[in-house]
This record gives sequence, structure tokens and C-alpha cells, in this order.
Amino acid sequence: MGILYALLPAFAWGSLVLVSVKLRGNAYSQTMGITAGAFIFSAVIYLIKSPELSPFILLIGFISGISWSVGQLNQLASVEHIGVSKAVPISTGMQLLGTTLFGVLVFHEWETSSAIWIGFCSILLIIAGVLLTSYGQKEEESKKGKLKKGMVTLLISTAGFVGYVIILRWFNIGGWEAVLPQSIGMAAGAFVLSVRHKPFTKYALKNILTGLMWAAGNLGLLLAIPRIGVAVSFSMSQMGIVISTFGGIYLLGEKKSKRQLVLVMIGSFLVIAGGVMLGFTKK
Repeated sequence: MGILYALLPAFAWGSLVLVSVKLRGNAYSQTMGITAGAFIFSAVIYLIKSPELSPFILLIGFISGISWSVGQLNQLASVEHIGVSKAVPISTGMQLLGTTLFGVLVFHEWETSSAIWIGFCSILLIIAGVLLTSYGQKEEESKKGKLKKGMVTLLISTAGFVGYVIILRWFNIGGWEAVLPQSIGMAAGAFVLSVRHKPFTKYALKNILTGLMWAAGNLGLLLAIPRIGVAVSFSMSQMGIVISTFGGIYLLGEKKSKRQLVLVMIGSFLVIAGGVMLGFTKK
């Protein structure tokens, strides 16, 4: 069941970027729409499940949500400096490495030598696959901005994304309890970081749909973490890059040469193979 939960964010988050492009809007209105949709989703979940929320759970969930908002906005900002084709795969790879290192070194999720070898090999496959799927995408676009500034922004983004996952695992807060306070933190963080950019537009309202999609994936991830660990669940959640990559090609009409298409197919296979291998690291 934990594996199925971990696959939910892969499908939801992998499709999210395709829907968001169709709905349009800038990074700030899209972020506000996502947080609004996430809050609506979490409020409904809370009414259905009615989990007990102590002040401590509210605080930790709120901090986790703020951490996510820092990660999301800085990831979008990094695109302006180094382009989509560099920012997205680098961001994904850094997040995978960060969560895996925490899962293995801090939480001791891979207990046997065979699990460690399989786990790190699978991570390498996923990272290699991510890099291949982005190979050759508009080189002139990837050279925009300053590399140094883009990498610093991505480091901040990675810290935010990793923190949003790790902090709940550290304090053993379950998925049902986390969703509402986390969404409040997301909305608060996104508001503070975006308010100067006038994000409240019709596109923010449209992107509530992407927020519902993100929240469904987030719930799947939060439910998967206690069952199969941070390293496996978060890594499998990143397999959605296969969906976004092929969706960009066939649904959004992004141009690819024959060589690029072959590399994308090989990269997608490596990502899937790495995700399957991660499943063998759990007993």
C-alpha cells in the first residue's frame, strides 16, 4: 500500500505542470492558486477525517508549509537565471540526494548492506534519467542569467523542499494530521513572498485546480512516508518527471530531434527502473 501511496504524487505532480501551462499565469499567481487549492483540499480532508490537532502538530505542520513555499518560489525564480532545462533536473536531483541522505543517515531506513547498494544504485539511475530527459532542450534558453545566482537560488529551494518533507518525519507527524496546518503554512508563506508581485489575478483562481492536484499528491506522499520511509517514498514521487516530459512533447508540442527523443525515452526508462528498484529496499 505504501508504494501505491508514493505513486500518487508521481502522477499528480507529473501532470500538474501540464495543466498549469494550459491555465496560464505567472509564477506568483500560480503559487497562490496552488496554495488556495491545497487549503480547500485539506479543509475537506479535515472535515472528513477530523484528526486531533494539538498545538504542537499545528506548529510543526505550519513550519513545514512555510518551508514548502520557500522551496517552490525559489525553484521558479531559478528558472529565470538558468532556464527550465537546467533548473528542473538539477532541482529534482538535489532533492533526491537530500531526502535520501536524511533517510539513510538520520532515520536509518536502509538497514542492510544490500538495501544500501540497491538504494544508491536506484538513486543514480533516477538522476541519470532526469538529466537525459532534459538533454538538449533549447540550449540558448538554458544559458539565460547567471549560473552562480541560479545555483544559489536552487540550493535555497532544495533546502525548502527537503525541509518540508523531513520535518514531519522527524517529529513523527502523520499525513492526516499534517495536511491542514501544512496548507495554512503554505498559504502564509506564499502570501508573504508573493504579495509585492500582485498575484491575485484570474489565473490564480484558475490554478486552484492545480492546487487540488498538488494536495492529492502531497497527501499520498505523507501517507507513504511512515510506511516505506522518506528515501523510497520521496524518490518514487519524483518519477512524475516522465509524465511531464512526454506531456510537454506530445501535448504541448515541444520540438525534439530524433536524438533528443531517443535520449528522453532512455531517460524515462532509467527513472522508472530506479523507482522499481527502490521498492526492493524495503522489507
